[in-house]
Amino acid sequence: MQHNRPAGYAFLLEKYELDAIPNWHSSWVGQTGVRSEIIQEELVETTYPRAYWPGAGDGNHLEFALKYDGINLATLALIFKVIDIEPLHDWIASKPTGKYTRKIWFLYEYLTGRQLPIADLTQGNYICLLENNKYYAASRLSSREIVQRQRINNNLPGSPEFCPIVRRTEKLAEMERIDITQRCEEIIASYPQELLKRALNYLYRKETKASFEIEHIKPDSSRTDRFIALLATAEHRDFCEKELLIEIQNSIVDSRFRDTDYRQNQNYVGETLFPGREKIHYISPKPEELTGLVNGFISTHQKLKRQTGIPAVVHAAIIAWGFVFLHPFEDGNGRIHRFLIHNILAQRGLVPEGLMFPVSAAMLDNPILYDRSLEAFSVPLLKLIDYELDDSCEMSVSGQTGIWYRYIDMTAQVEALYEFVIKTVDEELKKVLDFLVGYDKTKKTLQEIVDMPDRQIDLFIRLCLQNSGRLSVTKRESRFGMLTDEKIERMETAVRTNYAS
Repeated sequence: MQHNRPAGYAFLLEKYELDAIPNWHSSWVGQTGVRSEIIQEELVETTYPRAYWPGAGDGNHLEFALKYDGINLATLALIFKVIDIEPLHDWIASKPTGKYTRKIWFLYEYLTGRQLPIADLTQGNYICLLENNKYYAASRLSSREIVQRQRINNNLPGSPEFCPIVRRTEKLAEMERIDITQRCEEIIASYPQELLKRALNYLYRKETKASFEIEHIKPDSSRTDRFIALLATAEHRDFCEKELLIEIQNSIVDSRFRDTDYRQNQNYVGETLFPGREKIHYISPKPEELTGLVNGFISTHQKLKRQTGIPAVVHAAIIAWGFVFLHPFEDGNGRIHRFLIHNILAQRGLVPEGLMFPVSAAMLDNPILYDRSLEAFSVPLLKLIDYELDDSCEMSVSGQTGIWYRYIDMTAQVEALYEFVIKTVDEELKKVLDFLVGYDKTKKTLQEIVDMPDRQIDLFIRLCLQNSGRLSVTKRESRFGMLTDEKIERMETAVRTNYAS
């Protein structure tokens, strides 16, 4: 019985016995004239009719991969490390002006740093490496990115040291059609200007509380105030450079865990099941690979700043999730990751002046979506990393692993951030503004019932909201024993009325 044969990346990975993070698309060629497709957990497996079989040559399967599986830099870099170079050279030299030949030739030299003994092209049109209808690609290119050798416009969004790929999916195309800034402005237009000024401080506090709570941290007032102060600076400067990232880390973590440079030890995220037994959720890059990765990450951010054609949400997701995947510090990586979202969205002008999006609150309310955005990379990565834990739960990682962190497909993370931003505008922002409207109405009513200081009124409202619109017996006696039952009942009714869902 004849079976389907792997083609493209699947063929080459099998031939060279390589393990890779699964590409979003894998190809097979069947023995019939029928094409079929299986979609499972956002991975697509297509079986093509037998006429599609490209032959046995590596070059033919690389061409097939670029045509049907797309550009996967990590998989290509892995294959190029071990590929039989002479047949590949001969295949490229036999048709050096072909569209896919030029791309493969360029990518081999770009990813390996080795130059093939093939003469530069001297004529022909330039072609873009990434097709703009399939990928979010750079449009403003430097002279170095217009590559005469293969007559290629290198429109990759990053650098060889750090270059995530984001595919233009149907989901992203639909989300990109939403004018987030306009939608936000339409919402805030129905609220008084004075309320919006107060809302900003409330939004800073809400975002700070949620960002710490995601990590199950209860900060003291000092750390809370420092993070709020940091959020207030997000729109004023670009923080994505080494010295400023260290400065941020120092300002938001416990003073005992402040770093003066990138971490020097092997970091990981896990949970202790019992003494001496850890469940590993994520393994960070090796410390010796970290400097090059973070330098590439920062240069990629600088490149993305110039790309007005790449949406702000795409830019923010690449950098924010890129940062948390690199995990350059001992502590504070998650909070910095979420801060960078605010920093980039504000710098790119997506957020109307005088506002901020409490994205962490949306993440906290939608933990499955947030976890999925992290696990889209962390789960397949774990299967490829060889590591050991000693008796002190110190980790050591063997082999070269930088390739996996350098060339991440970040489509899932961009889709997640779009969802969070839209949820933030449609739900969280309106929730905050409506809360403040309700507070103003409630405060006015309570003042008409009892003339109390603002601090006491605020406490009364908060305690009622924490207990389904009523004061608990304990709080009633300890805090508001001076009020009659009739007054308290009227005040409780006012709270429930103005905050009725």
